[in-house]
Amino acid sequence: MKVKIFLFVGFCFLSQSISAQTVFAKYAGEFMAIGVGGKALAMGGAQVALVNDVTSGYWNPAGLAKLDYPQFSLMHEEHFGDLVNYNYAAAALPFGNNMTFALSAIRLGIDGIPDTRNALIDARTGEIITDINNPFARIDPNKVKEFNNSDWAFYGSFAKRQSDNFYWGANIKLISRNIAEESALGIGFDLGALYMPDERLTLGANIMDVTTTLVAWSTGRNELITPTAKVGAAYKLDFLGGNFSPAVDFDIRFENRKYASNFNVGPVSFDFHGGLEYSYKNLFAIRGGYNDVKQFTLGAGIKLPKLNIDYSFARFSESKISRLPDSHRISLILTLENDKYKRATE
Repeated sequence: MKVKIFLFVGFCFLSQSISAQTVFAKYAGEFMAIGVGGKALAMGGAQVALVNDVTSGYWNPAGLAKLDYPQFSLMHEEHFGDLVNYNYAAAALPFGNNMTFALSAIRLGIDGIPDTRNALIDARTGEIITDINNPFARIDPNKVKEFNNSDWAFYGSFAKRQSDNFYWGANIKLISRNIAEESALGIGFDLGALYMPDERLTLGANIMDVTTTLVAWSTGRNELITPTAKVGAAYKLDFLGGNFSPAVDFDIRFENRKYASNFNVGPVSFDFHGGLEYSYKNLFAIRGGYNDVKQFTLGAGIKLPKLNIDYSFARFSESKISRLPDSHRISLILTLENDKYKRATE
């Protein structure tokens, strides 16, 4: 409830103080940086070089070119208990012998935020007032309404296998944000690539918001999301009858995040992601990682016929006062693994 009240206060300040302007807005695209997929999040988000399924539309669109069958994915997550709901859905379709198309959607929402803007009354007259310092000011519960804060991102993805060891891909993404009666629309682009110098090592890069993403608010404020370069490497080796895959990523931002990053050089900041996966004969996997918000992550996955179920767990560090609730993520990937749906070969 306290978090919802803080959001309401922030909204009131925003709606009253913002005039028409265009600014480079630090953290304006942060809701798109949470990550998707139980596998990826269990590995601390170290995926830009490792990802090879439908979630590539988010992590690195080039990875979609590795798909041989259509795939669908769903994920649900609750942050801070059940206060913030985070949902993801995606579908990918191989086309021809070297291309893939995909659609993805993300929603981050807080529902049922109390709206007390018209609920402050004078206890003597019952009239709505705005002066909180009035000694007769009271909140009338019958006048308290509710509003929602929701952020949407829709990704349209394309990927192509340019050669046996080089893939590339691109996203166009549409952004919709709203809080109470205020709303915003935005559009941006991502560009990704994968390079495999040998059969075990993969190098990846994804330049998110590559042209700088514009988010235009109904208040007249225009926010610009600066590019983020995600670069990483992954390696695969045989181990105890299965595969062992370590991966590392770095997020390079240009928002002057001096104190909210792992380290920085002037206005350029760097955030680290590291992950490990052990997969046994493509039947089950165990995973661990460390992410950019200094969380250790754990998870596991099981592969059933045509269905992958992945789970991840993350714990917030404890403060002297309290600890935020743990985060649990469950995701599903359905693969139409049937000869009639298989990618065409040359």
